[in-house]
Amino acid sequence: MSQAAPRRTPAGSRTVPRGAADAAAVSLRLAAEHPGARTELDHRDAFELLVATVLSAQTTDARVNSLTPALFGRWPGPAALAAAPEEEVAALLRPLGMGPTRARRVVGLAAALLRDHGGVVPDDQAALEALPGVGRKTAHVVRGAWFGHELLAVDTHVGRLARRLGWTAATDPRAVEKDVVARVAADGAPGELTRLGLRLILHGRRVCTARAPRCEDCVLADLCPSAGAAA
Repeated sequence: MSQAAPRRTPAGSRTVPRGAADAAAVSLRLAAEHPGARTELDHRDAFELLVATVLSAQTTDARVNSLTPALFGRWPGPAALAAAPEEEVAALLRPLGMGPTRARRVVGLAAALLRDHGGVVPDDQAALEALPGVGRKTAHVVRGAWFGHELLAVDTHVGRLARRLGWTAATDPRAVEKDVVARVAADGAPGELTRLGLRLILHGRRVCTARAPRCEDCVLADLCPSAGAAA
């Protein structure tokens, strides 16, 4: 398949047709394509975002959003969720799969927040990662989307697009994060790691999908070294 060109004239002018895509141009084009990018997990506060992000592991944001109104309606806030019977939480979360495991995580998370932080979600990387079910990506989501830090949350979409754009060869999320942050800095891209990550996720869901990337519709096609042959 020959390399596809975008159908619309994108923002940004620099191209790197055979090597890594220029991160500044990618950032500008994705900003124009997805200007309102935000986390697609519904939430009203940091606690709801934290719980929803923990629940989103190995499932979709849409499925999580279909259950969290009932979850937070029945057990609003850390104190209520920490006191919830795990079997009742598991029953509510059963449609996500692994209901008992997910229930144990979020009830334990709420209890740890009460015990260690007075029920307040901490704006601290190490403190967040010490909570049950919270890893680096989840902490970055909460600190980036709620607290306003510029942090890259690497999920499967970000990792896939970073490899296709030639920014990394790594599959380990921590290594992908390091490579992408370095590429963004080297190319002088706008310092919006949180929004860049969100836009990469949206682009990965809507255009640069895992099995059938739509290079003919992609505003990054002339920049991307994998256009027309993405794997």
